[in-house]
Amino acid sequence: MNTIAEQYVRLTLQVGQHDPDYVDAYYGPPEWKPAEKANLDELGPRAAQLLKQVGSRPEPAEEIERLRQRYLHAQLSAMDARLRMLKGERLSFDDETRALYNATAPVLQESEFQKTLDEMERRFPGTGPLVERYESWRRSFIIPRDKLDPVFRTAIDACRERTTQHLQLPADESFAVEYVTGKSWSGYNWYQGSFRSLIQVNTDLPIYIDRAVDLACHEGYPGHHVYNALLEKNLVRDRGWMEFTVYPLFSPQSLIAEGTANYGIEVAFPGEERIAFEEKVLFPAAGLDPARARDYYMVQGLVDRLSYAANEAARRYLNGQIDAAQAAAWLEKYALMAHDRAAQRVRFFDQYRSYVINYNRGKDMVRGFIEARAKGDAQRRWEEFGKLISSPRLPGGIADH
Repeated sequence: MNTIAEQYVRLTLQVGQHDPDYVDAYYGPPEWKPAEKANLDELGPRAAQLLKQVGSRPEPAEEIERLRQRYLHAQLSAMDARLRMLKGERLSFDDETRALYNATAPVLQESEFQKTLDEMERRFPGTGPLVERYESWRRSFIIPRDKLDPVFRTAIDACRERTTQHLQLPADESFAVEYVTGKSWSGYNWYQGSFRSLIQVNTDLPIYIDRAVDLACHEGYPGHHVYNALLEKNLVRDRGWMEFTVYPLFSPQSLIAEGTANYGIEVAFPGEERIAFEEKVLFPAAGLDPARARDYYMVQGLVDRLSYAANEAARRYLNGQIDAAQAAAWLEKYALMAHDRAAQRVRFFDQYRSYVINYNRGKDMVRGFIEARAKGDAQRRWEEFGKLISSPRLPGGIADH
């Protein structure tokens, strides 16, 4: 398996030569990086051969070893699909998510979102598009530019404190924060190995107060930074499993990564604890009125119900049923995204395609898997969360919870 793992890593890096977004992180041996660009036509047969090798091996008796073997099989299967796409094969939205992420998102019609939109209409009565009324109200919750960094660092410190009360992290873990522009995403974690991350926050658009805790948890603690650090500690360093030194973005691993990062927000800040922290700490730090925090999060709870509208926009857009302008208009109407934010999301679809399902479908799958085991107990929830982000478990291993 270690020989197969090395071949998998080398092959992943070669695929990355043809797809600049494919390799999200690599911290393995420098000599494994390809010296020259591989021929794209040669990579597909090599991936298929490696996939056959893994599939022909008997399943090990130990669960962690079985998970490792299933991990390599699923990752290689997704690599095969991505290579076919790089050579021009077009998959439908659902076929693509099934091939790359081993999951599909439910198909929802406009009527599925209407009940929530009707509630928002009652909350923000008036004339003109609902999204404009909502955005007009929401603008008073923007973090002022001069307070952005201290607010984020306050949120990061709180997320880390809560995480380390429940999960043992490597003693020398750390990350740096940068503020960037010109991206199709709002935040990104670039894992660099040795338990270090670079977290970038995109400031192209106004950043609202809820994004402080959301990004601090999602990108940092207990999200991507912790996930990658624990995989490095438990699988790479303790077991010598080198396949985990590379992270191919368009793979089933991303559903676990994004799903745990989003679910980790409510693990770290469940319900009333989030509101209490916002009222006492973050709203004052941002110069916002803490008396409005509860109402703000009540409204955000309604908007969160519309998250699958982004999947529908992506599905219709990538299937060729609507164009970019129509996809943005759909997001404005059914996801209540302001025009600039909707346009940014369509650019995300252009760059990352069906990856969007990993945020909400991934979160729901992770929540279902962990809650079935935690049974409402907060400490067990943390324990199960820690087990999941320290293991090779992929979507196929959490679907039937």
